[in-house]
Amino acid sequence: DFTDMYGKILESSSSSSGGGGRGTALQEYPEVLVLDVRGMHCGGCAANVRKVLENVASVQSANVNLANESAVVRIAVRLEEKDLQEARSAGVRNAPDSSSSSSAAASVEVVSGDVGVQIMIASIKNKAKIEGDKLAELVTASGFPTTLRDNSSSDESSGEYDQGMQRAKEKREERIKRIRESTKKVALAWGLASVCILGHAAHYLKIHSLGFLCKTQTHVALSLFAMVGPGRDILTDGFNAFRRGGPNMNSLVSMGAIASFGMSSVAALVPKLMWPTFFEEPVMLLAFVLLGRAVEDRAKLKASSDMSDLMNLVPSTCRLLVSESSSSSKSPLSKMISVEAIKPTDKILILPGDKIPVDGVIVNGTSSVDEAALTGEPIPKAKRKGDLVSAGTINCDGVLTVEVSKSGSETTVAGIVRMVESAQNRQAPVQRLADDISGVFTYGVMATSAATFAFWSTIGTKIFPSVAAALGASAATVNAPVLIAAQLAASVLVVACPCALGLATPTAVLVGTALGARNGLLIRGGDVLERANDLDVIVFDKTGTLTVGKPTVEKLTTSNLTSEDEVLSLAAAVERNSTHPLAVAVNKRASQNGNKTYECAEDSFKQEPGLGAFGTVNGKKIVIGTKEFVESSLKSSAFPPELEDAFKRSNENGSTTVCVSVDGKMAGVFEIRDKLRSNAKMTIERLRKSKNKNFEIIILSGDRQETADAIAKSIGIDPKNVYGNVRPEQKAEFVENLQKSGKCVAMVGDGINDTAALAAANVGIAMASGVGAASEVASIVLLGNRLPQVVDAIDLSAKTFGKIKQNLAWAFGYNIVGIPIAAGALIPAYGLALTPSVAGAVMGVSSIGVMVNSLLLQLEGRKFSKEEDEDKE
Repeated sequence: DFTDMYGKILESSSSSSGGGGRGTALQEYPEVLVLDVRGMHCGGCAANVRKVLENVASVQSANVNLANESAVVRIAVRLEEKDLQEARSAGVRNAPDSSSSSSAAASVEVVSGDVGVQIMIASIKNKAKIEGDKLAELVTASGFPTTLRDNSSSDESSGEYDQGMQRAKEKREERIKRIRESTKKVALAWGLASVCILGHAAHYLKIHSLGFLCKTQTHVALSLFAMVGPGRDILTDGFNAFRRGGPNMNSLVSMGAIASFGMSSVAALVPKLMWPTFFEEPVMLLAFVLLGRAVEDRAKLKASSDMSDLMNLVPSTCRLLVSESSSSSKSPLSKMISVEAIKPTDKILILPGDKIPVDGVIVNGTSSVDEAALTGEPIPKAKRKGDLVSAGTINCDGVLTVEVSKSGSETTVAGIVRMVESAQNRQAPVQRLADDISGVFTYGVMATSAATFAFWSTIGTKIFPSVAAALGASAATVNAPVLIAAQLAASVLVVACPCALGLATPTAVLVGTALGARNGLLIRGGDVLERANDLDVIVFDKTGTLTVGKPTVEKLTTSNLTSEDEVLSLAAAVERNSTHPLAVAVNKRASQNGNKTYECAEDSFKQEPGLGAFGTVNGKKIVIGTKEFVESSLKSSAFPPELEDAFKRSNENGSTTVCVSVDGKMAGVFEIRDKLRSNAKMTIERLRKSKNKNFEIIILSGDRQETADAIAKSIGIDPKNVYGNVRPEQKAEFVENLQKSGKCVAMVGDGINDTAALAAANVGIAMASGVGAASEVASIVLLGNRLPQVVDAIDLSAKTFGKIKQNLAWAFGYNIVGIPIAAGALIPAYGLALTPSVAGAVMGVSSIGVMVNSLLLQLEGRKFSKEEDEDKE
């Protein structure tokens, strides 16, 4: 409670000041700011932004998220004595101001009306905004355009939804625009590269008509065009980053391209040097790097989460109750107003089919409320006076009057939104291993190149005189040591070009995700692959994940005096007038069995929301619903033993029980339950048999504990790992507790109720049936909506991350071996040296090796589960 906290601070600071002493220490208060940062291309960029922020004295911590292009900064706001004195002098308690803060102060629900605390909060908010603007300017000056995200609103708190949706839309549009631009650059760069390749082919195949493609002038033009055209942004950003003291991956690419072009220019301008030209090297280099960058941009787009589906759960308008009834009608009077205008204690009218816009308490009416959006359970719950309802749920069949308790950002669904956003702001540093060390690597390569030049231009040729002959130079030539040193130094720069380093992750991710997409799997980036490889625990949601998500009639037990077909036909005739999920299940069973179709007598049907319905069919009064509802219509309290046994059995196995009576006599009991997916047990068995893994498997469900236990028993999951009656926020908390114990957790779910847990998990896996919010926040989406794809996704992630590790090992190993050779380490003993052109060719081979290794992932597609899902309708 920030109000109490600030109030206590005011009291303590007042007592410590004792007569207004000037020596009172300044008070510091925590605030959290969110910055939108653009222009980050790699982990080196993110590290530079984090370094800039953390060097500011008021910043306690900074978390930079490359995928979301944002930075979450925790700062300490310092209030001076005059600020505290102004707050204390406000004195008396009064009605609070309606303004809200953009961060920690925003969560203060002021109920006491302490004016001093309110003034203090306003001061903290203003100082935090000023500090946030300064931080944004500082990061912008470092080369990354940054703005402070303002979550405050002059409207009511529900205005945060519109702002959040607008931000998400703008970011998505910006990413799409960037992808289109990068695609054009890739096409142009590879067009130029194709001309170079065609020229070399013409030279070796002696196609004289294409001889102009082999000329130096053509290569010079292609190289310049590549650097000032598609590669211009890379070069300028690389040198700007180097100038600012924070080299990134673009800096390495720029150095390699310019070094190659510079050495080739010297060779072309001074033919006597007898140096070969390799102007085509910058062309090929930029083509490879731009391809990797385009892949990265697409991965970012897929990894971005659009929160609009969550926010759209809450309608923008509602019916404010004006009076309980009018003079001309017994119906209550209401008017449509914006949800933003709703305040606690207001009463609103909810009609059948309406989405409930607030959290509140029912003060009048009964109904069934579909809470699938929050709990994931397909069967609506009966609600009556005194029961709680939540924003984002749907009123099914009755008219409700609800007294508002929470609205806007205070509702349950808004809390889920905040949890999702918080979980997504976590960093994934392993994915950017190459980027994290790029700055050190750049300086290391430059130092090695300079040392190479210094050694061979001074004492190297004197110690090893055979070097000149090995490089085709005359020892008698005055400038031979300098030329040799320059050639070897340039070779170091060229051979160390990080093309393979830059392609190691995106190429493996490209092949892995494309392979997954062809087999119904969507994997959202390289960080997911590493986490999936380290999983210890797999948590399954029940409804819609292990089960189909649609209620079905498992069994109908009838009394000894009635037939099953007759009871089913009579019940279906009444239920045909209802859209309740349980009624739909009864009708579907009658249709599948080919039962006779009866009609309910006109004006005889009536539904009691949350209880059941009744009507007259073929002159018989049919009552169907809960046991209590049907028993109230019986002519005698006698409950046939066979039906009593069926009722008990239904409850014990976790089914939902629906009773039916005919002319005042109990006639039958329906056992309705959510059908288990046919491949659920096989999936659990496959997970247990995974190589080198011993997964702990857990079930979390918002349904009854008995129902969850019955599902677990049928697929062989340990009962101690089964948890029922779990709310959405509790699912996320459960996942976080597992993580605190050192576990790497995967969450498998399908609905909006699972979004917070999916986002909090190390790996969130969403079924395709969970379209919208669940699939947006998930790390992996099972497009085929088949449960065995959980195993496929984990296996593919492990194999793809394995390729990434192999590629990185190859890229680093290549540099560790290649740089010393390029520096002339083998010349004294073996007379072997890498000229710049050979170094460039070796660099190209290293890139091809990375790509070929990544393409070997295609072979994994044969191992995916191919069976069709028998649960599809």
